[in-house]
Formats: sequence, C-alpha cells, structure tokens
Amino acid sequence: MPNHTTASPSASRLSVAIIGGGIGGVAFAVALSRHADLDVQLFEAAPQFSEIGAGVSFGPNAVRAIQRLGLEAAYRRIADASPAPFEDVWFEWRRGSDDGYLTATLAPGCGQSSVHRADFLDAIVAQLPAGIAHFGKRCVEVTQEGDSATVRFADGTSFTADILIGFDGIKSAVRANVLPAETFGEIAPFWSGTYAYRGMIPTARLEEALENRGADRRLALVPQMYLGHDRHILTFPVKQSALINVVAFITDRSTPEPKLPKGEEWVQAVTQQEMLEVFAGWGAASQAILACIPEPTRWALHELPELPRYHRGRVLLVGDAAHALVPHQGAGAGQALEDAYVLASLLGDEACTRDSVAQVLAAFEAVRHGRTCRVQRTSHEAGNVYEYAGEGIGDDEAKLIENLETRFDWLWNHDPEEDVVAARRVLAGESAAAEAAAV
Repeated sequence: MPNHTTASPSASRLSVAIIGGGIGGVAFAVALSRHADLDVQLFEAAPQFSEIGAGVSFGPNAVRAIQRLGLEAAYRRIADASPAPFEDVWFEWRRGSDDGYLTATLAPGCGQSSVHRADFLDAIVAQLPAGIAHFGKRCVEVTQEGDSATVRFADGTSFTADILIGFDGIKSAVRANVLPAETFGEIAPFWSGTYAYRGMIPTARLEEALENRGADRRLALVPQMYLGHDRHILTFPVKQSALINVVAFITDRSTPEPKLPKGEEWVQAVTQQEMLEVFAGWGAASQAILACIPEPTRWALHELPELPRYHRGRVLLVGDAAHALVPHQGAGAGQALEDAYVLASLLGDEACTRDSVAQVLAAFEAVRHGRTCRVQRTSHEAGNVYEYAGEGIGDDEAKLIENLETRFDWLWNHDPEEDVVAARRVLAGESAAAEAAAV
C-alpha cells in the first residue's frame, strides 16, 4: 500500500473506508461489496482476521439482521440451538444456591442461537471479495477536510475516502474525531464493576460431572442461568454442541463507581481456586461446572457511557465504538449487525452520493441512537436483575420471574428494516425542507 492513497472519485459513486475487522465490520464490508458502484476498503490492525472470546449469543433481532445481511446460510451451518423439546428456550433461570428452577425465557423460532465467535467471523470473511481487506493497519488519527476523511496508520501510511466508518471497538481511535476532547472531555471505557470468569468445557465431560454430583445431565445442553446475590453463572453450547461456553460473573456493588486497580489488565489468567471461592456454597450444578474449568480467564467487563452523538461530518461510529455494553442481554454483536444492515442499506441506495452522504450518516444516527443507548442501559440493568439487585425486584422471586419472562420483548421484536424506512423518512423530510427553503 502506498504511503498515502486516495480512492478515485471518478471510479465509484462513493468511497468508504471501514476501520476494524471484527464481526460487525466484516459483515458491513460484505454487504457494501455487493454494490459495484461503491469503493470499499477495510483496515484491520491485526495481521489477520481474528476474534477474542468464545461463544456469542444472538437474539431474534440479531438473527433477523443476519438474514437481511444475506448471511443466514453461512450462519446456519455453524449455529447451535437448544435440543428438542427446548428449541425455543433462550435461558432457563435457576437459583445458584440449590439449582432450583425459577422460569424460562422463550424466544420462539430462535431460542438460544449461538456460535463460536471465531467460526462466525471466518464464515463471513469467506464472503468478502479479495482486495478489500488490509492488515497491520492500526488507526492512530482521523482528520476531516471538506468532503473527505483521512485515516493515518501506525505504519506511516494513510488513506483518504469520502466517508470513514469506525467499527474499531470499545477502544476506538476513530471516536476522538467524532467527539473531540476539547469539546466533550475525555470519553473512555469504564469498568462496569463486574468480573467474568470464562471457560469452555467438552460437553461429554460436563454431562458426566453433573451426573456425578447428582445434577441433571440435560443442564449441559439446555442454556442455563444460575442466579445469586452479586453473582451469576451462564452456560450454553457452541461448536455444534461439542463444547459448553461458561461465564461466571461477580459484581462489586460496594460503591457507585467501582474502579479497576491501577495497571490491572482487562483480561488475565487466574487460578481455579479463586473462581471456586467466589461461588463457595453454591449448588451441585454450579460446582460441577466450575470444577471442569482448570484454567479460567478473568475479564474485567468494560462499557461506554451513552455517547451524545455517533456522527460528525464524514465520519461515523458504529458497533462497540459507539455503544459498547456489558453482555447481560447477549446484545452487543446483535447491535453491531443491526448497524451494519441499516448503514449498508442506506449507503447502497443509488440516491446516496458524495453530495448527500453526510446527511445519510446523520439520518442513520437519528434512527439508531435512541435504540442503541437503551440497549446499553438495559444490558447493565439486566446484570442487576440477575444478581438480585434489580430496582424494585431484589431477591423477590415472584417479581424476578415476571421480569425475566418479558424484559427482552422490546429488544427482540425489532426488524432493522424499520430503521432503514425511518431513516429514509428523515432524509425525505430534510429534502422537502431544503426545497421549501429554496422557494
């Protein structure tokens, strides 16, 4: 790649630079690449496409976005689902102390639809045309000038395009251009107060461990949530049910704004003993699960504050760069995929040109900002509910059950096509207003 490259304005209707090659960024690039009149370039900091983490869960809204992005066939080949007759179960909810059943949250027609992150990314990458992706491109600065945006990389190269889309995650380097510190102050991820211990267990091994402790073997394959004060554990299958993804959470609620110890890494290896002590006294299923994870990792879960805006001029933040959240509703990847579909639909429209694209980005923000902020807020609230700290709920099981059975309806019963339609209404209104002002 030359030291500085500018996409040729004569060769395309619009040139788009995408910063970040995670699930959302690649899905977006694939969708845009289907439009021959767009020049699409994706820049990834790593030397190759890669995903950290293990299992990722998708609600019905996310599966709908996957379908609309034209990625359903690739997804279905690798996706897991609950076994019959539990196909519609998103999670069963149980007391952590004794494994006692509380209720189940149902997602009809979808259930607990999940994949291994790396497998899903690989499946999307397989649909990305050659020549679009560039690696070893760590964004260090973004600038705008008139009708273009330029990204500068750590290797000394740079690239200029009509618009720049920041899909570069919670530690986004693009964010500083959209929300300059001199105007908005320093905006940075903050620790949620929650640690998550993670591990993957071979399914047969977990089934045996559950049986040996007198717990039901089916708890391995049917997605479970074990609830307790300031703690909860979740399990669901991945890799065509060959492995069980386990995440065990503990939250510090001793102060309104807990701080991560200075210098502590966000992700680190810890001892099994530390994890077992956190859940001492819990029921047989929980003990069986944790005993099967000899080398857990501990993640300090970070999130972003609700940002006042995602868009400035020729630059837009999407996915975790705009609305990183805690994982308690399984909604983070789903919101990135909704973003990808809505934005690709708007940019793919032939009516979107170099002259109008800034208004298109503004319309995207207008229809997405409220929803994504609400997902951030309710994801944090969901963690409180699971750990008997929900406002007005606490450890009242009747109220807890009522909340868990319905709290996801608004999130799941959404079609991103509705956002596309709403954005076009916004653009039509702006066009009408502009024409009226010109008369």
